[in-house]
Amino acid sequence: MKHHDAEALLGRLLRQVAPEVELDGLDRGALLQDEADLDSMDFLNIVTALSEETGIEVPERDYPELATVTGFVDYIVAAS
Repeated sequence: MKHHDAEALLGRLLRQVAPEVELDGLDRGALLQDEADLDSMDFLNIVTALSEETGIEVPERDYPELATVTGFVDYIVAAS
């Protein structure tokens, strides 16, 4: 998967749990949970949806790698 596709996927997943948040308005290097005002369950729901949609399994130890928009996108690209 290319970066553009991974960003689009993250945008879709994010809208499922926080429809008012626009990916384009987020600081790519800041913590996703802080930027999008997500709680831990919202974040877990995004990770679960990622797994369901793509088959990419994210072990809990890798959650910190998904903490930013850039990290999340890079993780998806590397795992696909």
